[in-house]
Amino acid sequence: MQMKKIVVLGGSGFVGHSVCEQLTRRYPGVQLVVPTRRLVHAGDMRVLPSIEIVQADVHDAVALTRLARGCDAVVNLVGILHGSAAEFDVAHHKLPQTLTRAMHAAGVSRLVHLSALGAAAYAPSHYLRSKAAGEEAVKAGGVAYTILRPSLIFGAGDRLLNLFARLQAVAPVLPLAASHVHVQPVWVGDVAAAVLAVLADPSWAGRTVEVAGPQVMSLAEVARLAGRLSGHERRQIALPDWAARMQAFFLGLVPGPKLMTLDNLDSLKVPSVPGGRLPTLADLGIKPASMAAVAPSYLAAGQNEARLDGWRAAHRQ
Repeated sequence: MQMKKIVVLGGSGFVGHSVCEQLTRRYPGVQLVVPTRRLVHAGDMRVLPSIEIVQADVHDAVALTRLARGCDAVVNLVGILHGSAAEFDVAHHKLPQTLTRAMHAAGVSRLVHLSALGAAAYAPSHYLRSKAAGEEAVKAGGVAYTILRPSLIFGAGDRLLNLFARLQAVAPVLPLAASHVHVQPVWVGDVAAAVLAVLADPSWAGRTVEVAGPQVMSLAEVARLAGRLSGHERRQIALPDWAARMQAFFLGLVPGPKLMTLDNLDSLKVPSVPGGRLPTLADLGIKPASMAAVAPSYLAAGQNEARLDGWRAAHRQ
């Protein structure tokens, strides 16, 4: 299906960068509309051809309708990892409700919505429960949706592997909460490829896809790999639950960007692996890359800011 204009909510974020890059490659001349609260947040994306950065509040129904009008599809990548129950609800539940109503008003039906593995109404964390509520809002919205449920996403600029690498560069040991929890990490490029695959094939409308990498790993194995690849592998101390909760509580009180909160810890009680009943990347014809194959390219010194270097070089005036 040829796309001429696509709105990408959350396009200036970690996953959004990769999605916009791949959309630009796949559909030369496509107009990408990326709304952001602050234009500076998306400044590095201006090197991509045919991209329009718009200052807008995506929670405003009128603004959303205006953005969606004349578009072929909307991709919703908006998500937060830290916040109160109310903040999770606004980002993950109320926004999809507003978005589907705006799409109806604008005459746009195709939606790709990013959720999370483990999302469920009975999940132990506000994050996962709000993600489940968002899925239900999308399903009830009367649009041609496809829901993608990724596991832990890694790639240049990710939060987790880079954090593990930085911590092990300065600490003699790594105290690790939820070290036994299993995840199936997926490369951000494969998540973006999944977005493009379901956009290109209308038969994926009305379906949910579990998006995971090729290998199940414990969180301890993920941390160990990050330390080894960055040249600073340290001995780990697996924290018991009471100590992990104490650590998360105090880290959640630290001003500025959060390393860990109690809600994050509660999310880790749910293994982030496919359940085996829904389609996966293989059904989209995508062979996922492993963490061991991709992570060395950005955990080495000087690699974190290189994501768009190829596009910068190709489009430099």
